[in-house]
Amino acid sequence: MSILLSIEGAIGQGILWGIMALGVYITFRLLDFADLTVDGSFATGGAVSAILIVNGMDPWLSLLFALIAGALAGAVTGILNTICKIPAILAGILTQIGLYSINLMIMQKSNLPLLNTETIFSKVADVIDLPRSVSVWISTNNLVVLLIGILIAALVIGVLYWFFGTEIGSAIRATGNNANMVRANGISTNVTIILALMLSNALNAFSGALVAQQQGYSDVKMGIGAIVMALASIVLGEVLFGRKGGFARRLISIVIGSICYRIIVAVVLQLGLNADNLKLFTAILVGVALSIPIMMESSKQKKMYKKLTAEVDAIEEPFHARD
Repeated sequence: MSILLSIEGAIGQGILWGIMALGVYITFRLLDFADLTVDGSFATGGAVSAILIVNGMDPWLSLLFALIAGALAGAVTGILNTICKIPAILAGILTQIGLYSINLMIMQKSNLPLLNTETIFSKVADVIDLPRSVSVWISTNNLVVLLIGILIAALVIGVLYWFFGTEIGSAIRATGNNANMVRANGISTNVTIILALMLSNALNAFSGALVAQQQGYSDVKMGIGAIVMALASIVLGEVLFGRKGGFARRLISIVIGSICYRIIVAVVLQLGLNADNLKLFTAILVGVALSIPIMMESSKQKKMYKKLTAEVDAIEEPFHARD
C-alpha cells in the first residue's frame, strides 16, 4: 500500500518537474546549448515565489514574478555567451554560482517554510470535497497536485507548440540546426540564443515555484541535480516514444518521461534504496537511458549491413560459379 501511495504522489511531482524538463529540452535539444543555469534558476523560482507568498502576495501572482526572475537569469547566461564570448557551459556555471548567493539574498536564509500561508494547492484543496469512496483511492492533496499539474502542463505545452511555430520560434530551432544558415538569412543568432535561454530558464523557475508551493518550503539547494533529473526525463521520454513524430508528441513525451522517472525513484526508495545514493542511481539511470538508443541504432546498422552483404553475395554467386 505504501508503494501505491508513493507512486500516487510521484505522478503529481513528475508533472511539476516535467515543466522544468521542458525548459531544459529547449536548450539541450532545440538549441544544442549545454546550459547549466537550471540548477540555479530552478531554486530562484522557488525562492521568489516563497518570499512573495510569505510577504502576503497572492500565490498565483507570485508565479509570474518567478517566471520573470528565471527569464532574467537566462538572459545573463545568454549575454555572457553571445556578447562576452564565454563558452556555453562556463557561462551557465557562472550564472548558476551567482544565483546561489542571490537566492540566499532573496530568502534571507537557506530554507524558507511556507507555514500558515496559502499556496495555489491549498486554495484549490479548500474548495474540493472528495466523496469517501474516492478518498480511499486518492488523497485530496494528491488529486489537487494532479489537477493543477495537468492543467498547467497542458497550457505550457500548448504555448510552446504555438511559439515554436512562429517566425521567431522557427528561427530558434534553426539556430540549433545550422547557425550559419540563420545568419546568412539576416537573423541575429545572438538574439535567438538569448531568447531561447530566457524562455528555458523562465520555465525552470516556474517549475521551481510550483514545486516549492507543493512541498511547502523553498530551499537554496533544491535545484542541485535538477539538470540530471531533466535529462533523465528527456531521455526516458525519447526511449519510450522515440525521437520521431510531431513536435507536440515530443513535448508530451518529456512530461511522461518525468512522471516515469519519479515513479522509478519512488519505487526504488520504497524497496530500500538509501536516499543518500539517489544521485548515483539517477546518474546510472541517465547513462543507461542514453546508451540504449545508441546501442539499438548500432545493432540496427549491423543487421542492415549483414542483410546487404548477404544480398550482394547472392547476386555475385552465379558469376563466381561460372568462373
